[in-house]
Amino acid sequence: MEMVKKRRIDWFLIGIAVLAAFLNFWGVWNDDAVNPYYTAAVTSMTESWSNFFYGAFDPSGFVTVDKPPVALWLQTISALIFGIHGWSVILPQALAGVGSVLLLYFLVKPTFGSWAARIAALVMATTPIAVAVSRTNNVDSILVFTLLLGAWALFKAVKKGKIGFLLLAFVLIGVGFNVKMLQAYMVVPAFLLFYLIAAKLNWKKKLVHLVIALVMMLGVSVSWAVIVDNTSASSRPYIGSSQTNSVLELAFGYNGVERLLGQETGMSNGGGGDNSQMTPPNSRSGSYSIAPDASTESTQGGQNNMSGQPPTPPSGGMNGGGPGGQGGGNGSKMMGSTGMFGTGTAGPLRLFQTALGDQISWLLPMALFGIAAIFIASWRRARRFFQWDTAQKEMIFWAAWLVPVAGFFSVAGFFHHYYLIMLAPAIAALTGAGFMALLNLYRKNTGVPGYLLPSAVAITTGLQMFFIAQYSILGMSFIGVLGLGLATTLFIIKAKQPAWTSWIAVASLIALLLAPMYWALTPMMYGGNSSLPEAGPQLKTSGGGAFADASVNETLISYLEENSADTEFLFGTTNASTAAPYIIKTGKSVMALGGFNGTDPILTVKELKQMIKDGKIKYFYLPSNNKGSSSDVVTWIEENGTKVDSSEWGGETTSTDATTSASTTQDGFGGGGMQGGPSGQSGGTLYKLN
Repeated sequence: MEMVKKRRIDWFLIGIAVLAAFLNFWGVWNDDAVNPYYTAAVTSMTESWSNFFYGAFDPSGFVTVDKPPVALWLQTISALIFGIHGWSVILPQALAGVGSVLLLYFLVKPTFGSWAARIAALVMATTPIAVAVSRTNNVDSILVFTLLLGAWALFKAVKKGKIGFLLLAFVLIGVGFNVKMLQAYMVVPAFLLFYLIAAKLNWKKKLVHLVIALVMMLGVSVSWAVIVDNTSASSRPYIGSSQTNSVLELAFGYNGVERLLGQETGMSNGGGGDNSQMTPPNSRSGSYSIAPDASTESTQGGQNNMSGQPPTPPSGGMNGGGPGGQGGGNGSKMMGSTGMFGTGTAGPLRLFQTALGDQISWLLPMALFGIAAIFIASWRRARRFFQWDTAQKEMIFWAAWLVPVAGFFSVAGFFHHYYLIMLAPAIAALTGAGFMALLNLYRKNTGVPGYLLPSAVAITTGLQMFFIAQYSILGMSFIGVLGLGLATTLFIIKAKQPAWTSWIAVASLIALLLAPMYWALTPMMYGGNSSLPEAGPQLKTSGGGAFADASVNETLISYLEENSADTEFLFGTTNASTAAPYIIKTGKSVMALGGFNGTDPILTVKELKQMIKDGKIKYFYLPSNNKGSSSDVVTWIEENGTKVDSSEWGGETTSTDATTSASTTQDGFGGGGMQGGPSGQSGGTLYKLN
């Protein structure tokens, strides 16, 4: 009788998974609205199947969000099960973050071994930007999980020689396209190259298989877009952030070419917005609060840091921040301070600048050294340069994932810090597999390759010291003494190879994980920016920026509910930033005339007049710094609407919420992010539409 092989439980993996769950989940129940833009959409999508399918921003289905709906479908399902809460819309992303850690372990282990897989999983679990984004309802962690699932299917296709797994791999990339459009295609070169070099088939079959797979990928990618674009515009919402009401234009324009060349959509007047709408403040990431503050109720505590002050290295520990509570941000830090959203200066070293590096690049030098070590070790085993073994082929896959994505972020003009999560799987896999290869070379080689490990530790430590120095001289010194001391020890004992050599190597790896681990803890410790996630000590002084987002003016709500009870829209405003908190709070439709940026050409004056005549909308709020004077619709509202005295809707109150410490403005719409600074702004105007 054949014995059933028992699988041993990897308790290290269990521990890493628990750590990942802790980092991704703990405290998310304190964030009620998360990114209000997407939470408002989930609120709307729970109300009808049409809103669910199209990803409508508002309950009336006036406009969609600026992303395809797959990730929002998952969030909506979670909200339908558990209710609409901050934690319920975060849940799918947090689970995806943990899932990515587990997937990476199972991708690395078969070829590189258990310890390489454990290290890879641990690095993935503690990558600061991966943790930060997984604690929000931004969709990037779901995208990464989907692509790693595709990588699993691709590896199965190569090992089993079955086209079905290959098709599944590319279909999953297509699903990823429907999570965040062209960002999913960043890994296509890696998938293509790996199948070409690793599949044990003749070249003709490989090419045929890949052509079929690519066709299926493209078909799945555009399936939703084709359905939507071929639906009558009058029967569906306007496609948010497009200028022609087209999903395909959104995919290849605003979410495509503009990400590389720089943003154009939303930067010109029209549709109810102006250039000030997308001008970022001088903060670390140009962080915006997606919703304005309000005078009478704030659903959470915290405040966006808009000081724009660089973090001066203090004499204290790694908790960072400058003197006087000025924690500032990467957008104005000592290096790489340019870029539309504080993303550094474009160029080959951009990922090593402080603007981006402390989010993702802590172990990037180790990963690069690891590539060399894996190649050298495999070549020495085979003694044939052109005969690649499985380890080399999988190393090439991860390198082919890393290089194009790193190349994009090195030159792109329009992206946010949290997009960098795309680099996390490749860096983690190459660090895990590479560290073990470096250790084996260190043990077995007397020549130059044997010194790659201490060199990698020393250079990686130096980069980490550079990142930490922006916040703490003491923290930099601690990491420097520890990391460089261990690297020096590895150099010294190389020839003798004492029994405790491996322990020194392990200690050096632990030392290199300390700083990114602390950075990964900061969103939980200090509160993360749920609209534009990032990690780092600056969150301590900035308060993260998440918790003023969903503030509303209760007096305004009461006034509008009393005076526009029979209308379809509670009120209209220029952009989604102002509308989102009111949709979340009331569950009622608020018209975002110009979509997310305030510049979408959704309505004409004639159409607005007809809506007023039909009794669909009666009030319109016009923020003072976002009038969009070139918009015919906004101009018509200013010239023909009747101003409502601010005393009637709570516009004269001025107060400071004790929790947020954010001063609100005369009209009660406050000034977080897009609408102005936390210190307030001049008041807007509420119009009654005649």
